[in-house]
Amino acid sequence: MEKEIYPSLYRRLRSNAQVRSLVSPLRLSHQSFIMPLFIEEGLDQPRAVAYMHGVKVETVETIYHAIDKALTAGVHKFLLFPVPAGKSHYPHDFSFAESIISRIKSKYGDELWLACDVCLCSYTISGHCGILNAEGNKVLNHESVQLLAQYAQVIARAGVDCIAPSDMMDGRVKAIRKALDDLGHDDTMIMSYSTKFSSQWYGPFRDACHSSPNAAELKDRKSYQLSPLNISDAIQCAIRDDHDGADILMIKPAALYTDVIAKIKDKTNRPIAAYHVSGEYAAIEALASAGMLDRKKAHLEVWSALQRSGTDIIISYAADHAKLWIETFEY
Repeated sequence: MEKEIYPSLYRRLRSNAQVRSLVSPLRLSHQSFIMPLFIEEGLDQPRAVAYMHGVKVETVETIYHAIDKALTAGVHKFLLFPVPAGKSHYPHDFSFAESIISRIKSKYGDELWLACDVCLCSYTISGHCGILNAEGNKVLNHESVQLLAQYAQVIARAGVDCIAPSDMMDGRVKAIRKALDDLGHDDTMIMSYSTKFSSQWYGPFRDACHSSPNAAELKDRKSYQLSPLNISDAIQCAIRDDHDGADILMIKPAALYTDVIAKIKDKTNRPIAAYHVSGEYAAIEALASAGMLDRKKAHLEVWSALQRSGTDIIISYAADHAKLWIETFEY
């Protein structure tokens, strides 16, 4: 019987690195990355974030060194998380965030693009993302939205380029957009955490921001964050924030929700951001430390998956490595 010769129709296009790079339909770029920055009021020296290799909470003095280092590495977009020294039941003092944003923008100007997280979890005694009722068993949506809009106005005046509300209160994007426009800041963008799931993957972040929920009767954020089981709710929240004036829609976490990213991408023309969150980052770093995978290749694989699913913008704690890693990517 004559031996059948199988054509190498597909394998020819995989035969060497030059061909693989030539035919690859996916092109990662470090220009698509945003790097999170943590800064804590009253901190004497930078504080390492538990389980987060290389990630620190900066002081008022060291934040500039961190930014300079990131700029040198090719990062020009940042997402700032200000952590105030004091907490209260009804926060009203946003002067720390206002001050640090003003200083950063005064120093760097248009050399960088600065977004700031807008939430109350680092400000409230309860650790919740909004104001609690007197009984402490419910987050008050209307009161929380009003306070978030005030916060947005304060940091817009300070010169922030983008407001990033992460609280998941209903209607906060519309309220923030109106508050900004009323102030004459119609050019200040909104990158909404439109699709933020109640997830197990936020642990190291909560250590960084001192933001774990601790109310006696409300132990978690399931009453306002999204259920991983309810994709319809996730899509509707993204569509709502699109209609309410968000410029960028964010999905968080990222790597476990590529199906959600793809579905939302089909429903909107807005840019899609994916936040590769602290627990997702820490998992890669832990495996890399144990010699179970290659750190660089693992992050690149995740970023590729996110872009395949429809992600335009990647928020990553490894953003300061993106330029070098992408340029030296082995096809």
